[in-house]
Amino acid sequence: MKVPVNWLKDYVNVDITGKELADKLTLSGSKVEEVITTGDEIKNVVTGKIMKIEKHPNADKLVICQVNIGKDELLQIITAATNMKENDVVPVALHGSVIHGGVKIKKGKLRGIMSNGMFCSEEELGIAGDKPVYGLMILPSDTPVGRDIKDILNMTNTILDFEITSNRPDCLSIIGMARETAATLNENYKMPPCKYTASSDKYINDKLKVEVKDKLCRRYMARGVEDVKIEDSPQWMQERLLEAGVRPINNMVDITNFVMLETGQPMHAYDMRYVRSNKIVVERSKGKEEFITLDNEKRLLDENMLTIRDGDRTIGIAGIMGGLDSEVRSDTSSIVFESANFNGTNVRVSSQNLGIRTEASSRFEKDLDPNLAEMAVDRACYLVEKLNAGKVMKGTIDIYGEKIEPGILKVNYNWINSFLGTEIPEDEMANCLNKLELNTQAEGEILKIYIPTFRRRDIKIKEDIAEEVARMYGYDAIPSTVIKSVSTRGGKNPKQKLDDKILSTLTSSGLNQSISYSFISRKAFDEILLPEDSILRNAVAIKNPLGEDYSIMRTTTIPSMMESLSRNYSRKNELARLFEIGKVYIPEGDINKLPQEKNIITIGMYGKVNYFSLKGVVENILEALNIERFSFERESDNLTFHPGKTASLYIKRDFAGILGEIHPGVLDNYRIDEKCYVAELNLDVLYKYANRKKEYKPLPKFPAVTRDLAILVDEDILVKEIEDVIKKQGGSMIESVKLFDVYKGKQVAKGKKSVAYSISYRLENKTLTDKEVNKVHDKVLKALEHKFGAQLR
Repeated sequence: MKVPVNWLKDYVNVDITGKELADKLTLSGSKVEEVITTGDEIKNVVTGKIMKIEKHPNADKLVICQVNIGKDELLQIITAATNMKENDVVPVALHGSVIHGGVKIKKGKLRGIMSNGMFCSEEELGIAGDKPVYGLMILPSDTPVGRDIKDILNMTNTILDFEITSNRPDCLSIIGMARETAATLNENYKMPPCKYTASSDKYINDKLKVEVKDKLCRRYMARGVEDVKIEDSPQWMQERLLEAGVRPINNMVDITNFVMLETGQPMHAYDMRYVRSNKIVVERSKGKEEFITLDNEKRLLDENMLTIRDGDRTIGIAGIMGGLDSEVRSDTSSIVFESANFNGTNVRVSSQNLGIRTEASSRFEKDLDPNLAEMAVDRACYLVEKLNAGKVMKGTIDIYGEKIEPGILKVNYNWINSFLGTEIPEDEMANCLNKLELNTQAEGEILKIYIPTFRRRDIKIKEDIAEEVARMYGYDAIPSTVIKSVSTRGGKNPKQKLDDKILSTLTSSGLNQSISYSFISRKAFDEILLPEDSILRNAVAIKNPLGEDYSIMRTTTIPSMMESLSRNYSRKNELARLFEIGKVYIPEGDINKLPQEKNIITIGMYGKVNYFSLKGVVENILEALNIERFSFERESDNLTFHPGKTASLYIKRDFAGILGEIHPGVLDNYRIDEKCYVAELNLDVLYKYANRKKEYKPLPKFPAVTRDLAILVDEDILVKEIEDVIKKQGGSMIESVKLFDVYKGKQVAKGKKSVAYSISYRLENKTLTDKEVNKVHDKVLKALEHKFGAQLR
């Protein structure tokens, strides 16, 4: 939920910065996801008055302007804009300024004449919204010159984006967060004015009847307004709505949205002309009923959905959205304000089934306090009169079933201290609760606590009270203690945590874990075509083996994985995706010394996979361990693997493993007629370079531009070499390079191959133009042509 700090200040005194407030509220239990400061990126843009306009001598569409920015000398700026005139006040981006999108402005010559900056439109200041912008932003004539544009346009507001948990619907409002802010800062807060005087002599009860036929509606209130004047809302209300992320529409709709954001109670306004029977009935849908909602979408209602009906006609889906037929229009003269409370579970299920999630449904689904409805409708009527938008009718329709009353909870304050491990005095504990309107009364060691109805949803047991005390007292003020009756602290060591991360990564990549013996037969070396002089044949022999097949300690895990794949294949399994985390044992040369044990990850797969499937799993492991500086290099000397379809993995300069397609001769030895892919990775090297620190990187603000590049190159050129050239030439503008096709066939000349990449360009500080991307893309292509003789397909 977005909460503008300026709006918050209407109800509570806040004399600290938005960032400081965010930190304090987070510590007191209100998690702030983001601190948004509008206009943050705009720098060195001031107001200026155009004193003189002349035609550019060397360009028909340019003019030369002399601008007063509050200094002794006039500033010369050249522009192509046509909507300004002399004595207009406009935003001026000076030399070295930054405008929306992170674009830096520098002085320079335009057609031979110096321009010392540029004029700005609303779009270049980032305040244009959805409307198209034509020409410069013209400020009021009495705007002072030389002032920072952010001060003039009030672009320094701070907005806090909160993550509101499902148990705190009272915080889904400005008032709710004002209450939390006041408690956190030890300040008082005030409620908005709600008292009004019904200026109409008519009674809503004479104009409208309401019948509630289902307990899913816990309360339904209605008030009427006649002589309605539909017009734009005042600027202050529009600004409040926009800062909170809601688009202004007209004064009546804006009032309902404003009240919802302010109080947390959703409201709806119906055009009274379209309540044709003069009766509203709240009941479930008849089932298989088509209904057009306000967003002009046709919805199919089922019999479990609660509806607002006008006789036999549906005019709204309770708690979710009103109907198109009854919306407030420009000629609306009388309306009905609905302020109701609906069952949260029903609203959520209906919302999910219809595929609609609105600001109203997101609040109702958390089970709002029914007593909130009255304050909201009072506030709406107050605003109608304040804005002179109509006359409020006398009377109120209020159907309230089982009334919710405040609760009482008794807790021993010594128990709270024992539970928290604190020694908080009773009066301070009571003060923590009173600040949250959990009013207390001391009865010896017992605190009698009155729970307001807006907190009945989440405060039910004594542990809830302890939590409220802890967060108001300050989690940072509670001393750390060792758990009683526990002599040591448990926990996993760093290696075990890395193992868990690897296990999670491999299983989420679609692999199943296998376990095999660390004993193998010497015949296994022949089956994987290991050369006779290979150092891996020097294995530790077991003195009392179980048999010939388990006579030595393995020096490579590939035979074990091939046995597992062979077993799956022989049992007619169409595919296998396996991994094993185990050890190999390398002799030290001295029989009196224990062998060196190396930790190994082995991956094996067959069936609807290729080399890139295996490589992708390896890359998943590297990404999970936050290993960045790695490379894959072609491997053609390992006889166990298919030449040309195998790679060695290096991390910096350390050999970390091998991966690729198994040689056909090895497959024959294991009686497999399907291509198999195996990777053997040195887990100890991965441990060495694993980076356990995670650095936060925000999502990119500016869009990426994607270009596909397909080139013809010689068959023996490695794709890694091509990628290295692309990344080098693209520099910081290239975000990613992805290979998506390698083709050899009839349409490609003999000895050639087609290689296709998807290249993503992005900058962190601005939106790239096609011209900028094309310039770098052409540079990449020329470099490929020069180094590899590449031809564009």
